[in-house]
Amino acid sequence: MSKPKILFQLSGSIACYKACALISKLTQNGFEVQTVATLAALEFIGRSTLEGLTGRPTFINIYEPQRAMDHIHLSRWADLALLCPASASTLNKLAHGIGDDAVGALFLSYELSEKPYWIAPAMNQGMYHHPATQESLRRLESWNVKILHPESGHQACGEEGAGRLMEPEKIYAAILEYFSMRQTS
Repeated sequence: MSKPKILFQLSGSIACYKACALISKLTQNGFEVQTVATLAALEFIGRSTLEGLTGRPTFINIYEPQRAMDHIHLSRWADLALLCPASASTLNKLAHGIGDDAVGALFLSYELSEKPYWIAPAMNQGMYHHPATQESLRRLESWNVKILHPESGHQACGEEGAGRLMEPEKIYAAILEYFSMRQTS
């Protein structure tokens, strides 16, 4: 079997540093990983970090020369798409069909009924519990998107509550389980 292909998308959250640990673990264990980042994600980590971890250029700008169709090509290339971390802003944009950046355009071109699309939210507990975010999560789940629900605990802002990114080891275990089940079916 060929290497599983993960379309790993990052949006603006302090949890981007945890996402880098997951990307590293995936590539070290034989997964092909293509990163896609919002401009806000790049405020937390650098493009060169993502490229160094994957050996592939990071897709950021849908208007970049010679990359105008990458949102289509990458959505077809992937075996699994993962938005990790998913900020409140990006999550709410996806739930409303807004494709004004690389992550949104990829989501709109992704065949949700054909291949898995997973979202791992990471945000302040107040943002997570906001009615707009909760409604967006329900809407995304109704579209066949798997939500890797955040954990509770101490947050970067100093508050306590739900909104912490699911630990990278747990996300990695879920990915392994998905691909092992896929091989046996």
